[in-house]
Amino acid sequence: MSLVLDAIDQTAARAFDGFVVRKDLVRKFKAQYPVPTYVVEFLLGRYCASTDEAEIHEGLQIVERQLSNRSVRAGEEELFKARAREEGPVKIIDIIQARLDTRTDSYLATLPSLKLNDVRIDSRLVKDNERMLTGGFYAEVELEYDAAIAQENSGRPFGVVSLREIQLSKREVLAPLYRGRELFTTDEWKRFLIRSIGLEPDALTPRAQDMALLRVVPFVERNYNMVELGPRGTGKSHLFQQVSPYAHLISGGKATVARMFVNNATGQRGLVCQYDVVCFDEISGVSFDQKDGVNIMKGYMESGEFSRGKESIRADGGIVMVGNFEVDVAHQQRIGHLLGPMPSEMRNDTAFMDRIHAYIAGWDIPKLSPLEHFTDHFGLVSDFLSECWHRLRTHGRGGALQNRVFWGGALSGRDITAVQKTVAGLLKLLWPNPKVEVPDEDLEWAVRLALECRRRVKEQQKRIGSAEFRNTHFSYHLGTEGVEKFVATPELQSEDKIGTDPLPP
Repeated sequence: MSLVLDAIDQTAARAFDGFVVRKDLVRKFKAQYPVPTYVVEFLLGRYCASTDEAEIHEGLQIVERQLSNRSVRAGEEELFKARAREEGPVKIIDIIQARLDTRTDSYLATLPSLKLNDVRIDSRLVKDNERMLTGGFYAEVELEYDAAIAQENSGRPFGVVSLREIQLSKREVLAPLYRGRELFTTDEWKRFLIRSIGLEPDALTPRAQDMALLRVVPFVERNYNMVELGPRGTGKSHLFQQVSPYAHLISGGKATVARMFVNNATGQRGLVCQYDVVCFDEISGVSFDQKDGVNIMKGYMESGEFSRGKESIRADGGIVMVGNFEVDVAHQQRIGHLLGPMPSEMRNDTAFMDRIHAYIAGWDIPKLSPLEHFTDHFGLVSDFLSECWHRLRTHGRGGALQNRVFWGGALSGRDITAVQKTVAGLLKLLWPNPKVEVPDEDLEWAVRLALECRRRVKEQQKRIGSAEFRNTHFSYHLGTEGVEKFVATPELQSEDKIGTDPLPP
């Protein structure tokens, strides 16, 4: 299918030669093969990162061949096993997980698509890729079958010969990102980022575009805690499951302290040490296996640390919680507060809420329709994009705020920390190069969004009835001579009709 390139596509092709991919091609394969978006884009980026139709066509055939030959569809498990026996080692694309078998003092790998959970794997491969011990990752795996071992009592004939993680091998990604960003205006860059995560900005309101960008902040800011609640079908968990291998999604059910933080018996570090972002999907159904699980998480969200005996362990994985409203926002506010869908241990705990840096208004993003809201245009290849996000986590942005933004008296110390983290994340997305001075209008855009998302948390604390949170009139001013401006949460204004914030002078 031929695509008419618009101005952003043409700029992107010049700015990021070799790092862009047509997002409609991703959907074509995503629907056919049981793998996440970033796996498809990894292959498309390798063979189809071009604007030339002939090159794209040729690359598509290679990608089609690789996915067809290496993806295991339901019902094909025995076919791949037989090939390994009859024809020699086979290559598959699958999640690889590993565990230590203490009976034999060796590691065993699990390959879910082949329904194999006792695959031999060399300890060196496990040591080099520790994430396979905490949930696993997608990889191109070469699998062998040894007939001699099959004859042994309790023999394990299948073994991993080699594996290649499906992730960008080139680590120096920020220099091309900095160079490419210079060719875009701020508005073009925002739109291009939204296309890069698979959405079409033309089909979204400016408000929905802002919410889509806020979803990315946990990827670029360390120890960032975020909540998004809203209607079903708005793509709340998509980023955390499909776009970045640095994120891990936990869907409903029990969350174990050992898996999340540390296994006290073995010392094995948990998800927050292994991933940049850990996302709880369907948060209303999540519970911990231990009574103090929520308290451990609360402590971690505050300090980025947790304990194993006398040892204090530091990690920088962010905590994201997403879930659904069963009613509309106005009704939810009438019957309780906007954190009502959270689990019972969290929903009325103001101390827990205080550790949330931002609450995204999920109701401002429409239900996503593939034909309307998903983009057909060029965007950055997911593995390049997620690698850039990962690298940006170590960059500070305090300098952009110093002597430029001053906070109003209603903000507590925790409020200021939360708002500054959100501003830093948004500025990293907008202006990734820390040496570029951020224009006032972009800084103010980030400040207003950050204040709104933190105030939304504070308003729920106030609704629960805690007097210490009663002053929610968040404000700021730019520069020493700037006018004080107040920032409201739109859903509260629509409820009250007339806002309660002081009017500007």
